Amino acid sequence: MSSNAIYTSLLRPPVLHILRAAGFHATKPAVLDTLVDLTARYLSLLASISAAHAQENHNDLTLSVSDVRMALQDVGALWPQKTAMEEDLMGEEDVRGVDNFVNWMVGEEHREIRRVAGLIENEVPLPGIDEPAGREDFLIALKRKHNKTGESSRFQGTIMGATTEEKPIRIEGGPIELLQDWGKRLRKTSMKENTPPSREPSSAPTSSTGSPLTPI
Repeated sequence: MSSNAIYTSLLRPPVLHILRAAGFHATKPAVLDTLVDLTARYLSLLASISAAHAQENHNDLTLSVSDVRMALQDVGALWPQKTAMEEDLMGEEDVRGVDNFVNWMVGEEHREIRRVAGLIENEVPLPGIDEPAGREDFLIALKRKHNKTGESSRFQGTIMGATTEEKPIRIEGGPIELLQDWGKRLRKTSMKENTPPSREPSSAPTSSTGSPLTPI
């Protein structure tokens, strides 16, 4: 399975939960695939715009709240919103769009999807899982439901689990002991081979105008 297919499969359950929280009880596969594709495109657009703002604001790809807010404003998620010129003329920042967005997210309309996402505590235990009610997102609950042994290492090193720590790989029988050092040595050798030789000043006699070429 390709990486795109894996990410698409992982995006289907959240879209289904959003539809269920919105009051839908059934949908056609074609409709679900369309909504999943639209969600993926929207998240990709939001991430790329946020990265562009981060690169422009502080010259790195470490996102800040301001970068994400500007991206949300660019895609039209924050409304109403005055332009930067209007804010300069008024002498104050327009936060109506941010306030409306926050109120929309924390309102009772989205309480069910916040519960599924683990942002609020479950009032009742999840069906099929012998655990007390509490704050837990659906993915963690689903992983524990299918993991009968209770070991968290089953998903370690995968996109659904914790990232494994990189351990040095040792090479026996040579002057270089670590595979990482061998890679650095190969890169240095490749850079030296690709570096063009420096040109030494020519000793050819020059004309009276200072050019070594004969005029035509």
